[in-house]
Amino acid sequence: MIINILGIVVAFGMIVLGNHLEGGHLSSLMQPTAAIIVFGGTIGATMVAHTAREVMAALKDLKKVFLGKDPDYSPLVKQIVTFGTVARREGLLSLDNMLRDVTNPFMSENLRRLIDGYEAGALRNIMEAKIGRAEEEKNACAKVWETLGGFCPTVGILGAVLGLIHVMHNLDDPSKLGPGIAVAFVATVYGVGAANLVMLPIGSKLKKIYHHEMLEMELILTGILAIQAGENPRRVEDQLQDILGDHAHHDAAAAGEEHKAVG
Repeated sequence: MIINILGIVVAFGMIVLGNHLEGGHLSSLMQPTAAIIVFGGTIGATMVAHTAREVMAALKDLKKVFLGKDPDYSPLVKQIVTFGTVARREGLLSLDNMLRDVTNPFMSENLRRLIDGYEAGALRNIMEAKIGRAEEEKNACAKVWETLGGFCPTVGILGAVLGLIHVMHNLDDPSKLGPGIAVAFVATVYGVGAANLVMLPIGSKLKKIYHHEMLEMELILTGILAIQAGENPRRVEDQLQDILGDHAHHDAAAAGEEHKAVG
């Protein structure tokens, strides 16, 4: 998603530009000591708060933020309707020859269960349990980035305090006052900037991405159960479109409430 990369570039670019227009220099923001304190402390605290599996999954899913595509459910809906049409005309066993064209693991494994004759209630329970576990895991991944964003400003303040302590220890040596004060203020900039320009936005975007992934799984669940029930393909498509419409309305309402809260 090019807009995510562009957003980060614009955010940092405008801050650097504003600093330059105020007469500041980029070199004044480069403080290795402050970076070590803030980012090292934040990463360490986050590792304590989460499991290794959650942290690794959160890092792995980072590519979805910058390399992912906007969701398009049309191919999935079309595929499900096609399966329904074939199954209604030729029977469920006819879907066996179409499994090779299914790339979605969730759909593939549950179509196999459908073909194997799983009872409707058992199939629903299996799929809903899978969706529930996936939702928990994905929410945990997004929470890692939110945790980073929560700790980072606090550790930035800690870095500022350490810098001021260094300044107080060297009041008799004016030559050391400048670097100490610089570390103090730059640590705060690092903490607040990284949290609000990178970590929290990534967590928010991952939540949206995971929401779309859960919606995709919900479409598959509804479609497979409708196919098993032998429903008319047109009715199957209507059910899937209704789900998409309900989620679009919910997202718009949530965005409106968030806008009111901000306002």
